[in-house]
Amino acid sequence: MSVYVDPLCDYGWKFGPSCHLWADSVEELQAFAARISMREDWFQPHASLPHYDLTAGRRRLAVALGAIELDRRGAVMKWQSLRGGAGNVNSSGG
Repeated sequence: MSVYVDPLCDYGWKFGPSCHLWADSVEELQAFAARISMREDWFQPHASLPHYDLTAGRRRLAVALGAIELDRRGAVMKWQSLRGGAGNVNSSGG
């Protein structure tokens, strides 16, 4: 089981560049998000893959605590495998 972050990107968000935090399971994602002080209401369960959006500072903290950094291509490949593979995170988190 692992937790992942993709590269920071400027989406025009008022908090500056952001990235996504997701995991192999919703349970692992929620536990990790609590470790970096993410509020539960920031969780995006109905997105194409359940995730949190992170600011640059929270991304640094996530990486320091063990989140795996993926480049854009690696992130897309991981998202596709989680959406279509056994143990699909959407089936356990909404």
